This record gives sequence, structure tokens and C-alpha cells, in this order.
Amino acid sequence: MNLIIITPAGPDSKAGNRATALRWQQLLQQAGHKVDVLTQYQGEDCDLLIALHAWRSSKAVDDFRKRWPEKPLIVVLTGTDIYFHQHEFPEATYASMDKASLLIGLHDLVGQDIPERYRNKLLTLRQSAEMPAFRGAARAVPGQFNIAVIGHLRDEKDSLRAAWASRQLPEDSTIMVSCAGKPHNDEWRDRALQESRDNPRFHWLGELNAPELANLVAVCNLMVISSVMEGGANVVSEACRAGLPIIASDIPGNRGLLGDDYPGFFPVGDEAALADLMYRAENDGAFLSELTQRVNVLAETFTPEQERQSLEKALALAVQ
Repeated sequence: MNLIIITPAGPDSKAGNRATALRWQQLLQQAGHKVDVLTQYQGEDCDLLIALHAWRSSKAVDDFRKRWPEKPLIVVLTGTDIYFHQHEFPEATYASMDKASLLIGLHDLVGQDIPERYRNKLLTLRQSAEMPAFRGAARAVPGQFNIAVIGHLRDEKDSLRAAWASRQLPEDSTIMVSCAGKPHNDEWRDRALQESRDNPRFHWLGELNAPELANLVAVCNLMVISSVMEGGANVVSEACRAGLPIIASDIPGNRGLLGDDYPGFFPVGDEAALADLMYRAENDGAFLSELTQRVNVLAETFTPEQERQSLEKALALAVQ
């Protein structure tokens, strides 16, 4: 098939949705399809269009449907679509969902958080990650418990929550929090720089390239995902494939990937509860081992082959 993937994130962006678009392009090309990744739709012909974001790509969705009323169209629901845009901008968001032949959700609980009328055309797809060369704190620093926070610094990610939690740790803790990500704006940059100056347990590393991120994961004992909303964070896939245990905010996007019975959840925005879990992971070997065993089991659900099969299923359903 001749496919187009629309993502609002430009070619130079390291945003998650750009990474998703490029990974899907590669997986679908491996399956024999021709795939172009575009930031705007300008009337190009194709057999099927995949639009990342119901709201941000609403113009592309509308333009495609007007030009090709009978062609299959897949709309991918992101975290901001589900937990923000459908409430703040329902007309444009639901218009995209109405026009879609198929909707893709990126975690298992998406169906609970969208109107019932859309659930019959929803397919869940788990984003994949490659198996890294080093797994499970392979290069951990002796005498230091390193925690990674990875992702763009912005409100939705609550990016400094682990840093603030580290301020509440007992003096005997050896925890160090390393945060990697590009700030959304100057305010977030200033916050990260100030926290790095004031908090001896925190380092902001800025935006890292892929080898640098892989090295960070290899030297860390734990990952914290503190988001207030997620549509199915790829960083969960990456941590699980790396055998890196996770402590995560108790939100549908994390529960929908890690499972309702995952033992490493904390209430959103509660740095005291997060500090308790971080300290427990550092000092309670059985707890850390349980988290590690859980992510190792989940790693098998985040393979590129599984994702490719889900994409092929989505194409088949969309063209019915």
C-alpha cells in the first residue's frame, strides 16, 4: 500500500510523536509498504492516511476526507487528545474521530476515556522499543542509586516531581536524579537550571541523543514517570525493554501499559508519596526485584514485531 503518516512534529523534532511516525514508517516499509511522513497534508494521493493527533492534525484529517471521501483513514489518539483536547476543543477533536475509519489508542484503557460511540472502531496498539545493548542497571555506579527521568520538560510531564521528591529523602539516601529532556519553554529551562543549582541530588542533562540516552539508562537503577497525562508513553516501552524498573504516576496512560496491579504507582503530584517509593526501591531489595520482574515480563509486549503486527491489523481493519 501507498501510505502517508501525518505528524505535527517537524523533521528536526525529537518529540515522541515524531519518533512514533518514523518508527512506524520503518516497520511498515519492512512489511512492504511505501510510506511518506509529512507534517501537513496538501492533497497528496495515497491508499490510506494515518494522522497522529485527532486535534492537532484535524485540518489534515478534514482536507483528506473532503478530497478522498471513500479512502481509509486512521486517526491516532494521543494523551492530549484524550485527556485535554476532547474536553477543551471537542468540536475539532470529535470531528476527526468521526471521520476516521479506525482509531488507534496507545494503552489498554483508552476505551474508558472516550465517548462510547467511538469504542467500536478503536484498536489498541503498544509502542515498541529495541532491546538495548545493556540491560538492568548494567553500568550502575557502586554506592549510588541513580534514577532517570526522561522526556521533554513540560506541564503534562510534571518533569521536576522526582527532583522535588528527592529533597524529602533521608540523609542516608544515596539517590541521585538525572533528568534528560528539552524544555518546552524558557520558564521550564529556568526551573531546571535553578533546581540543578539548589538541589544536590538533581542534575538536568538537557536534551540527549540516542547513544547518550542509552548510556543514562544503563547507569540507572530506576526510572520515574511522573506525568499528569499520557496517551501511552514510549518511555514505558523503553524502560521495560531495558529491564529498568519503573515508578509511575497513577494515571490511565500508565495503568493501561503497566497493569492495574503494578506495585509502583504513586498519586499524581504527590512528591511525599513518590519520595517514599524512591527510598523503598533503594533500600528494599524485594520491592526493587518485584518491579524489575514486572517490567521484564512486560518487555515481551513491547517488541517491534508485536507493533508491526498491530499496524498490519490496523491497516486491514481500516480498509474493510
